[in-house]
Amino acid sequence: MIDLKNLNIVLTGATGVIGNSILDKLTSAGSNILATGTNEQKLQIIQEKYKNLKVLKFDISDHKNLSQFVEDCNKILSNRIDVLINNAGITQDNLSIRMKEEEWKRVIDINLTSTFLITKNVIKKMLKLKKGKIINVTSVVGHTGNIGQANYAASKAGIVAMSKSLSIEYGKKNITVNSVSPGFIISDMTAKISEEHTDMMKSRISLNKFGSPEDVANTIAFLSSNLSDYITGETIHVNGGMYFS
Repeated sequence: MIDLKNLNIVLTGATGVIGNSILDKLTSAGSNILATGTNEQKLQIIQEKYKNLKVLKFDISDHKNLSQFVEDCNKILSNRIDVLINNAGITQDNLSIRMKEEEWKRVIDINLTSTFLITKNVIKKMLKLKKGKIINVTSVVGHTGNIGQANYAASKAGIVAMSKSLSIEYGKKNITVNSVSPGFIISDMTAKISEEHTDMMKSRISLNKFGSPEDVANTIAFLSSNLSDYITGETIHVNGGMYFS
């Protein structure tokens, strides 16, 4: 059992399928979590489910208020953020020649720029503590590309490169920065895929099956713990052998 007792963790994108699984895993390991998202109703649901959970509604596309958002997170967590998990993100798919500039810009702004700005401000807090862990959730398409997802793939590839750079900058300050890259994970979205297309996608995966949200959460729990203290600048692929780095 991974022990995360008394760790203060900020989790963005907490109300989705993967976010819920991360909450399950990290709360059961004893951590104190501040969960953030934009859907007030879903935030209320998870707050009722996890009695000790703290929630804060915030839209991470609001860049001018991101610094204050981090200040609020820090205050709620008694001025100590041990782990930041950047899980929030969006898709706006379209073929490249049809993709509007707004579709490109919105995905890059939320997935990449917002992640950078949150991380930048949290690192300032971690420097005072002389320790910390940053975990960024990216995607297999950031490594392989995907039809209709030039914006999403670019944003996720950018997260990987950004994480490597930050790991070099702050390793000597005892702050680790790593990425988790999920492949096809069972979700409401994959449930809508036709059986024929599902079989085709599974044939590209060595384990011949989709992963579960728990597979991603387990990896994030490991990176949040002291078991990963000597790992930084890495991307852990959770894709069943669909892609090898």
